[in-house]
Amino acid sequence: MTDVEPTALSYPNAERAELVEELHGHTVSDPYRWLEDPADQRTREWSPAQDELARTWLDALPGREPLADRMRFLLRAGSVSAPVWRAGRAFFTRRAPDQEFPVLLVQEADGHERVLLDVIALDPSGLTTLDRWSPSLEGERLAYQVSTGGDEESVLHVLDVDSGELLDGPIDRCRSSSVAWLPGGAEIFYVRRLPPESVPEDERQFHRRVWRHRIGTDPAQDLLVHGQDLHHTFFFGVSVSRDGRWLLIHGSPGTARRDSLWIGDLSDGAAIPRLHRVLSDSDEVRASAWVEQDGRLYVQTTLNAPRWRLCVADPTAPDPADWVELVGEEQDSVLEAARRLPPTAEAPARIAVLRTRHAVSELALHDPDTGEATGTVPLPGTGQVTGLTTVDEHTEVHGERVWIGWTDFATPPCVYSHSRTTGRTTLTEQAPGTPELPPVHTSQVRYTSADGTTVRMFVLSPTPEPDRTRPVLLTGYGGFSLSREPGYSPSALAWVAAGGVWAQPSLRGGGEEGESWHRAGMRENKQRVFDDFHAAAEHLIRQGWTSAEQLAITGGSNGGLLVGAALTQRPELYRAVVCSAPLLDMVRYEKFLLGPLWSEEYGSAEVAEELGWLLEYSPYHRVTKGTDYPSVLFTVFESDSRVDPSHARKMCAALQHATVSPPTGQPVLLRRETEVGHSARAVSRTVGLATDQLAFLAEATGLVPE
Repeated sequence: MTDVEPTALSYPNAERAELVEELHGHTVSDPYRWLEDPADQRTREWSPAQDELARTWLDALPGREPLADRMRFLLRAGSVSAPVWRAGRAFFTRRAPDQEFPVLLVQEADGHERVLLDVIALDPSGLTTLDRWSPSLEGERLAYQVSTGGDEESVLHVLDVDSGELLDGPIDRCRSSSVAWLPGGAEIFYVRRLPPESVPEDERQFHRRVWRHRIGTDPAQDLLVHGQDLHHTFFFGVSVSRDGRWLLIHGSPGTARRDSLWIGDLSDGAAIPRLHRVLSDSDEVRASAWVEQDGRLYVQTTLNAPRWRLCVADPTAPDPADWVELVGEEQDSVLEAARRLPPTAEAPARIAVLRTRHAVSELALHDPDTGEATGTVPLPGTGQVTGLTTVDEHTEVHGERVWIGWTDFATPPCVYSHSRTTGRTTLTEQAPGTPELPPVHTSQVRYTSADGTTVRMFVLSPTPEPDRTRPVLLTGYGGFSLSREPGYSPSALAWVAAGGVWAQPSLRGGGEEGESWHRAGMRENKQRVFDDFHAAAEHLIRQGWTSAEQLAITGGSNGGLLVGAALTQRPELYRAVVCSAPLLDMVRYEKFLLGPLWSEEYGSAEVAEELGWLLEYSPYHRVTKGTDYPSVLFTVFESDSRVDPSHARKMCAALQHATVSPPTGQPVLLRRETEVGHSARAVSRTVGLATDQLAFLAEATGLVPE
């Protein structure tokens, strides 16, 4: 327990309005709706009072400095990415131990490397992030996108790789835009939103279009290629074949896992190509496609294969009826990616196929003609392939190699390469500050959820088997078909180094077991995700790892919804909660920021049946007066352009009103940050946030950092 005075932690006053609505026959109360408006005078007074309360509590927590020191030490590992090859040049990112962000570099054919882009040099304040980058096919130009203050509103620039001269930009409204270069480097296809004044105010985050742009010209002169006849929530990705003949456009409505695919032949010289639709979102399948150096169209798809398969076709006959299966679906793994390795004097052509088996990466080589597996690629252990690259046709060396971005729970992001000639996988470059770690034992266990489904979970612990009950930090996600795979996590390692146990289950709703696993935890099935999470907690208690008094949970974004539902459904099961950038009001989530994109995942309050699903678990609406709630820390980011901070504000007020625990026992706190958003942040800000979160959970569960 802290030594903070009880009077210093009395909760700020939050007016409870008598606001009740009848929605599709449901009586829905919303007493803190005024907290949705940051400009409301009541919000303007309440928020700074919450800031003061949170800082008073968090700054007094014991063990803060050891945790902060451990986080700094673990983050000094830095990182390095797999290279992207263009005409003998290798483009990659590296973060050195004392750097706030990764730096983009180029390595020349002679091995000399130099910095191309360092965002700290662009903006010493640390508020600018590098969002995306793409070198031209000849490696002579680089398109890159940056945003500032966490808003993720990417601005596109183009620079000359040799001179560093800025050739184009800034071009705004390029959030979530891929860039596809045409041969010669004079033109790109890219994605840009329509001007805000030309669309309804509540749709300004949407209305994306595919454009053709000539470098150095006014973007107002860009040619509109695609998107004008589709729903305003469509997102697009673009790619061009290496020979410049084929344009491929991938699209989906919002975050819905229903893909559309178009292909266009650029060889006739038309400025705006005629596009042929290969797939429609009404086909209810997922797919990605590209044209390889061998001239074939490759399609990775869930069509008749929920765990994905790889097909090939002639680009002139691209329809699904003409697809030929090259690598089929496996029933216990998920096909994640494929890359073609060209033939060399030493080795025949191969397809490198990446799969995950229960969230653990595996890599194999296949014959490009028959699809037959010809061998496996040895990987360093139980981990995740973060990047898979091969050389292009203009690179004269390393043709028999595949580069592998790699991480696992104890290995910072590094790069391996595999030689088809020797059959060996070797470390090419480790993270520049890789630290010596305390003993960490990693295991993957199985447990049974409420409906009898088997779920897998990673457990990191100081000992291979339970020796006593310890503070456990349980985290998860369970949504949008996103997979949580083994990866370097300084927060997890800091917790284990202090004597705790860290656990991550592969919840339904994620993609760890394919698209069927995702669909089993979405829309009307969302409660299964929470059941999987509760069952994970109960398994850890039953196996002797922990007790309810020592069990902490954490999650962010959709994972914030997860832990919000967990604490309201089973408050007695969890001792402490960190809920970060969360969705919590599931009745009104569609009214803010990117919320309209997510109805395919959760359901819509505009539909009577679906509102019923949402009200069954909506955390804000399940808060009950007089309940002994766990300690809760909400962490939110005022520049978040995905999830509105009002979710956490409203939930915080509701819990502070409802809980029977005094503030000195199990507090409910709100920690805000400004000029930072939902995603990337500087290392120093990562240390500050993680220190507050871990110290809060450690104090509540009795973990004593050394």
